[in-house]
Amino acid sequence: MTSERRRWADHPLVQLTLVRYREFYREPEAVFWVFVFPVLLTAGLGIAFRNQAPERTPVAVVAGAPGSDSVATALGASDALTVQTLDDSAAGKALRTGRVALVVAPRETGEVEYRYDQDRPDGRTARLLADAAVQDAAGRRDPVDVTERLVSEPGSRYVDFVVPGLLGMNLMGSGIWGLGFAIVDARRKKLLKRLIATPMSRTQYLASFVLSRLTMLIIEVALLLGFAVLAFGVPLRGSLATLTALCLLSSLAFGALGLLIASRAQTVEGVSGLMNLVMLPMWIFSGVFFSASRFPDALQPFIQALPLTAVEGAGLARLGPELAIIGGWLVVSFLLAVRLFRWR
Repeated sequence: MTSERRRWADHPLVQLTLVRYREFYREPEAVFWVFVFPVLLTAGLGIAFRNQAPERTPVAVVAGAPGSDSVATALGASDALTVQTLDDSAAGKALRTGRVALVVAPRETGEVEYRYDQDRPDGRTARLLADAAVQDAAGRRDPVDVTERLVSEPGSRYVDFVVPGLLGMNLMGSGIWGLGFAIVDARRKKLLKRLIATPMSRTQYLASFVLSRLTMLIIEVALLLGFAVLAFGVPLRGSLATLTALCLLSSLAFGALGLLIASRAQTVEGVSGLMNLVMLPMWIFSGVFFSASRFPDALQPFIQALPLTAVEGAGLARLGPELAIIGGWLVVSFLLAVRLFRWR
């Protein structure tokens, strides 16, 4: 039994995987970027985009016009607007420089002119709010009675949206950067040439990098999600089994992609450029910081085929196509990495 354990511990894949752990934990920078930075980024975004009382939209009323005082009073009654009275020149300058979203100019005929930039969302919103306040003050009555019911749905905040994206981005970064840099650095230092004479295969060497991701995966996912839940109350929906399967497959896929990128790169500068080239489209298109649906329909097939886009929360049955995409990236990337990898 003891000899069997010794033979298992001496297996090339086991020893290579242990080497990956030692290399990682001996690099304080790597530990920071994998474990600490995602938590700090989550904290910053969660604080910056926390739920707050709605801000008042600034509008300006042209002073000296007939009825300007009554219009200003009507606008001031709205709890969604901040009103200031300016002369015509100052009001125009305030609109151009973005200090106000709307300029209201009463006319001698009794009508009201609204000046705003239609390309500014706050300008269009200010126009609707100001017109409603002016019409209500003039005695307008809506023909349809309405009621309001304010709701607060868990998971609708920006921090709830961005945490899954940050998790996917962290899995991508630690997989591609962590594995790719280690291989290129070893090749640059001529360490890979020494490994050719050892009793191991190319597949075992590359697989050790992928397997070493599994232990670190547990720590980084638990740390990021635990902080998001405890600090900001981010809800975890769906089963833990589904989350585990998605994170596991995604981490392996990104690790295999990192191996492929580093299979022939000779310098750190060269592999850095290739990694940025691969990751930049996913940072932009995959819906990390905003929804991927904002992009045109013509780009959607490309966007949906990206592995980071497929890392999203849903039931296991609905995740079938996404898991197939991630699995495809894993298999193809690893097989190509094994085929293209060179020791020098």
